[in-house]
Amino acid sequence: MARHKEYDEKEVLQKATELFRYQGYEKTSLQDLVSHMGIHRRSLYDTFGDKHTLFIKALEHYDHKMKNKMDIQVKNSSTVKDAIRSILEMAIYQDNEKSVGCLTINSAVELTIHDQEVAEKIEQNFSKTEKIILELLLRGQDSGEIPKHHDIEKLSQFIHNSYVGLRVLVKTTNDKNKLKNIIDTTLSVLD
Repeated sequence: MARHKEYDEKEVLQKATELFRYQGYEKTSLQDLVSHMGIHRRSLYDTFGDKHTLFIKALEHYDHKMKNKMDIQVKNSSTVKDAIRSILEMAIYQDNEKSVGCLTINSAVELTIHDQEVAEKIEQNFSKTEKIILELLLRGQDSGEIPKHHDIEKLSQFIHNSYVGLRVLVKTTNDKNKLKNIIDTTLSVLD
């Protein structure tokens, strides 16, 4: 007879995601995970597999949450430029004062050189975000908000690069004016 789980799987996955985001993959031990998630080691293995499998699930969970946040920002924006600004601002406005950064970016820097599965997940994440930006730019060109002379594929790559750069920079500075200036300059290319 199977035992009933005494925990909420989504809740403990969120806890694992937070820990990986804060400490990184390599510095997070199985004991750290068990303690932080509040579950037994056997439960971790039974539910999530090994540490690497749990990490991949955490990356997917984080990606899903960020995509939902991005969709809300885009939906609540009145113009394409405002939507793109909202996406860029997501990188600089964090819940805490000193940002621990973005799990996707942290993982890209830490793991993609020697972990092909993580590299593929990061690439998928980056492609999704770039596609959202591209679709916004297409909509902007269709509505006349973005001039037709722009190569929107190149422009979406450029804006995505700024977004990734901001997500890295928030780990090193609390200077919101500097970060806002980068957003303003990035958006100025849309004119």
